[in-house]
Amino acid sequence: MNHQQDAWQQGIEQFNRREFFDCHESWEQIWLPAPEPDKTFLQGIIQVACAFHHELRGNRAGAESLLRRGLAKIEQFPADYRGIQLEGVRVAARKWSKAFADRSRLPDELPVIRLKTETAP
Repeated sequence: MNHQQDAWQQGIEQFNRREFFDCHESWEQIWLPAPEPDKTFLQGIIQVACAFHHELRGNRAGAESLLRRGLAKIEQFPADYRGIQLEGVRVAARKWSKAFADRSRLPDELPVIRLKTETAP
């Protein structure tokens, strides 16, 4: 694996361990030099991760804003972009975004990033 693949994989593992700040740091290494359209995708998935970082730290307004912006970016990409099951992330993020907007009960589970080849438990 090269550095970019390593950083991408490390970020996925951190995201799934709920280490959202660290995940953002890993992905930022590849986002900054990335060409479009990958740059937009990476910015979106980083914003989604940062939204959950803010939510876990009690910053609901920051979480809501970042999730909305990140989701808008990742909605533009195919369901298996970068080898992940992106639609699963989007479905979970949409539920959270709707709950934020409606001021309703938040979902019990945070999103998980699965590789295209994985099956749900």
